[in-house]
Amino acid sequence: MLRLKPKQLSFHVSLYNKIPENHILKRINSVVDFSFINKLLENSYCKEFGRPAKEPEMMCKLLFLQHLYNLSDERAIEEATLNLAYMYFIGINPEDTLPDKSLLSKFRTQRLQESTLDEIITEIVRQCVEKGIVEGNTVSIDATHIEANTIKKTPERLMKHLARKIIKTYEKETNQNLENIPEAPEYQEIADHKEAKAVMKEYLETVIGRVEENISTELEKTDEVIKKAKDILSDPKFINQKGLRSLIDEDARVGRKSKTQDFYGYKTEFVMTTDERIITSVRTANGAYMDGSYAQEMLEQTKQAGITIEEVYGDKAYFRKPILDDIAEIDAKAYIPVSAVVYRIDESEYTYNKDSDEWQCSQGNVTINKKRYKSKTKTREREGYKYYFEMNQCKACPKHDECAKGRARRILVVGLNTTEFYEISQYQKTDEFLEKYKKRASIEGKNAELKRFHGLYRARGYSLLSVSKQSKLAAIAVNIKRIASIVSSHLTRFIKNLKIIRLQFKFSLVS
Repeated sequence: MLRLKPKQLSFHVSLYNKIPENHILKRINSVVDFSFINKLLENSYCKEFGRPAKEPEMMCKLLFLQHLYNLSDERAIEEATLNLAYMYFIGINPEDTLPDKSLLSKFRTQRLQESTLDEIITEIVRQCVEKGIVEGNTVSIDATHIEANTIKKTPERLMKHLARKIIKTYEKETNQNLENIPEAPEYQEIADHKEAKAVMKEYLETVIGRVEENISTELEKTDEVIKKAKDILSDPKFINQKGLRSLIDEDARVGRKSKTQDFYGYKTEFVMTTDERIITSVRTANGAYMDGSYAQEMLEQTKQAGITIEEVYGDKAYFRKPILDDIAEIDAKAYIPVSAVVYRIDESEYTYNKDSDEWQCSQGNVTINKKRYKSKTKTREREGYKYYFEMNQCKACPKHDECAKGRARRILVVGLNTTEFYEISQYQKTDEFLEKYKKRASIEGKNAELKRFHGLYRARGYSLLSVSKQSKLAAIAVNIKRIASIVSSHLTRFIKNLKIIRLQFKFSLVS
């Protein structure tokens, strides 16, 4: 039962006067009104029956403190029991008792939803916009990786664990020993990795077959484990080591940091205001996530907070036509470097005239015709344009044999969006773009802050849902820090200006 009651009415609240006015938690409490959290979560509680529950606002604030100071559940409760500033922030009297650490875990997993955290982030930013703390109209978008809270296992090892789990589940459910099951092969002794996988796959399929032969009645748990094993084996990514790599955390996947370095876990993507460095939206996906897939809904959430977006900054991973279109749709300008993956034109060899829709090569030959084409292979379908250069001039060119490649003339093959991307690439060489793009660097510092000081370098739990909540709570924590810092700097500036005015006034009186 959710029952809200007045807070901090005890005589002992006078102890809170010992907390400095410039303390981060006092600053944030003076700016952000967190009471909206009770309204957000009231429908998840019974209003009439049951034992009185702890206030959602207080429980959320405990989670904010946990991620602000990178504490475990146990340490968060312990510190909040002893620290006056923590007590002041969560809104209790100094003599009040706090919930057990298990309740904090239950609240996070059972009461707090991803969508609720999104609403909390949006409301905090909205209040900051309303109070003039956030005034900028430019945002940056970026993604960072999070290591899984478990080790990455080979398919052979996973298949061995699956076979063992099937056997144990069957024997526990039937209270009978399973006979005629061969011993698990020593796959570590097989030098050929492909052969080792094939041997373990055959062994797992044998175990599944033997267990199914012995099932005379419906065994719910055994059937569930067998179905799971079959689903895993039927996924081609599993054998190729690009799918499931752990039975503990089934959502984690292998991703790429660079061409030569990979990681195992998740990716968190966030949008941040470039001037104030306040995070406005967070999304989490598995390690194989393609950056920018959530860009549209993240920009929309940013707008819901009251921010008018005029400029969007990102790295080369975000230079894709759908993302550029999403940015243009909200009347914002994209400051994203051209990616060689989607724009494959050698600008030292070709230049483009958009007015006449002509390409010119380095030897001065100009295209005279173009045709749209579509080609299809086993792996993908490609569509674009073929530009044909003037034949006689091409034949007389000294580089004809080098670039025509057995044809009578040179043919330039480009994608559907190449001409549009060419114009963008030319603008990106200007001093204006290079100066503007310096703003994006601020988001790298925020990445480092989240990882180094707020535990986002590694997942605390298992599953995508758990890591998503961790990411959003960490984002709220760094926002709290940043808002307090901005308020403090505003106050310092105000006091400084006030002193200047007083000096000027005294000087005018003397003169």
